[in-house]
Amino acid sequence: MIFVSFAGTTRVGAHRRYGAFVQRVLARFGDRAIDAFVVALAVGSIVEIFVVRRIDHPGVDVVLAALWSLPYLARRLNPTVPPFVAAAALAMLGLVEGAGTTDMSMPFLAALVTAVSFGLLADPRNRIAGWIAIVGAAAVVDYRSTGTIADFFFTTLILSLAWAFGFTLATRSEQARELRERVAAAERDRSAAAERAAAEERTRIARELHDVVAHSVSVMVVQTSGVRRLLHEEQEREREALLSVERIGREALAEMRRMLGVMRTGEPEVAALAPQPGLQNLDRLIAQIQEAGLPVTLRVEGERRELPPGIDLSAYRIVQEGLTNALKHAKGAHADVVVRYEDAAVSVEVADDGPGLNGSDAYGHGLVGMRERVAVYGGTLEAGPRDGGGFLLRAQLPAEACA
Repeated sequence: MIFVSFAGTTRVGAHRRYGAFVQRVLARFGDRAIDAFVVALAVGSIVEIFVVRRIDHPGVDVVLAALWSLPYLARRLNPTVPPFVAAAALAMLGLVEGAGTTDMSMPFLAALVTAVSFGLLADPRNRIAGWIAIVGAAAVVDYRSTGTIADFFFTTLILSLAWAFGFTLATRSEQARELRERVAAAERDRSAAAERAAAEERTRIARELHDVVAHSVSVMVVQTSGVRRLLHEEQEREREALLSVERIGREALAEMRRMLGVMRTGEPEVAALAPQPGLQNLDRLIAQIQEAGLPVTLRVEGERRELPPGIDLSAYRIVQEGLTNALKHAKGAHADVVVRYEDAAVSVEVADDGPGLNGSDAYGHGLVGMRERVAVYGGTLEAGPRDGGGFLLRAQLPAEACA
């Protein structure tokens, strides 16, 4: 368990990245706690040298104990060097002490830590070279201490398992890192697609509002021009005032066309020969949806009244988008459309009893466009699964935005 915790101190990748396992260990125990363990390993190794018997060169052993432990404090600068230094120090211990190493346990713990650290290295060449180094160090120690092949094979098996453990952690950490990068890239793509959808919807809204406002302003200009021509010449002041209104109206139309041209994204401009639809056209829309296979019920609450063109158009588009998505995602279901005329607002609802997908799955970028439309007039939009199944879309456009 001790060497597993210590294995988390080795950084996966050269100099700049840790694996997911290392990050979890550091997040749980803290980098200072890992450093404390390294120091404890060094202190324990040095103390053991003066406790056990048959130690012939304690001074040299103290230096070697520092070399197989303390270099890990520099793991953040270079994760490759510390385990190689430790392996060399362990091999040197076998050469210096020989049979005296059989009474020591800390070098074996250091060997396990070194094996796991080699397995965690990102470079395959360093990883294989590390396995060879730690097995070679074990061969030197076993040969100098016991001289039996059985002990060497047993030690090699244990160290190889520790190395494989580190390699498995490194592989899974790399897979987790790649998965996080893919998720982040997918999220960026999704955000970019949503931004493009919002921009396209704003352009569409601008084009539709241009048609609505341009028609109203054109009527004002034409009527003003007609009234001005009917005035007598002696009514010069009134004629000048109407002429000013006419000129301002024409300038407003020109500026509006220029503004719309800036917002366009390069698509060919198509003249709007038909008037923009409104809630009065819902019957025709519902008939088209029903012909496509979705039964729809329309209910109007409150006194039906004429709405400003922009509000009327936005309410119609929201119902259209809601029914289109209900047809797409709730085949075989039934949809209800409610138009509610209130004193201070007009609201529309589209509800279906389909499988009840969430807002992202059911509407995608269509929901982005509806939010853009509602935001133009300071309204509210709610979209989500219904308690009894299906999906509910509710939008409210305040009358203040219509004034």
